[in-house]
Amino acid sequence: MGRQRRQRVAEEIKKEVSEIIRFELKDPGLKRMTSITDVEVSGDLRYTKIFVSIYADREEQEKALKILQKASGFIRSEIGKRIRLRHVPEIEFCLDSSMEYGARIDNVLRQIKPELGAEE
Repeated sequence: MGRQRRQRVAEEIKKEVSEIIRFELKDPGLKRMTSITDVEVSGDLRYTKIFVSIYADREEQEKALKILQKASGFIRSEIGKRIRLRHVPEIEFCLDSSMEYGARIDNVLRQIKPELGAEE
């Protein structure tokens, strides 16, 4: 399968899953604190990893991830209705902690900056 086709399918899945979470799922906690950051699709388009950034503490993140895993069948069926594919891919949700990691690095750099200014 071509790389460009996989990327187009991944972007379409990302868009549709974002809309499904925002408008179709009934859990209000998911709507305000969940963001789809990336989607990886396998070469044969049968499996997909959806990376989710959840803006909450660790306990709430785990709870929201479990809700998404439970809803993966519904989300998969909705993708099948919205995107024309021969096989609707199996969905796996993964927690994306890159934004949290970036914030931690930014915080460390802010702490180091005053110290470097004092040495000069």
